[in-house]
Amino acid sequence: MDAKDDQLAQLLSLTTRSMTHLTAALAEMSFELMRSNDPPSHRAGQRMIDHLAEISGEIDRQWALIGGLTGQPIPEEKAELLVEVQMDAPLAGTAGK
Repeated sequence: MDAKDDQLAQLLSLTTRSMTHLTAALAEMSFELMRSNDPPSHRAGQRMIDHLAEISGEIDRQWALIGGLTGQPIPEEKAELLVEVQMDAPLAGTAGK
């Protein structure tokens, strides 16, 4: 790779890393919304988690392409952004209803 190609690969990596972190932050906020007793907020959080799952798939493809360009493995910090959680306990304030 020449210097310009290397710079472009670094730029793509930094951009994708930023998108990865942004997606993780949005997922955290969405899970907070899902803890809400307000039904519209809860639904908004669930919709955002669904959208983020799709975005995460796109980011995974970007990491794979970047790895192919650079010959480098996907960074270790690129972990699962979304983790499915089984919530068996009722929402706060809804027990006994």
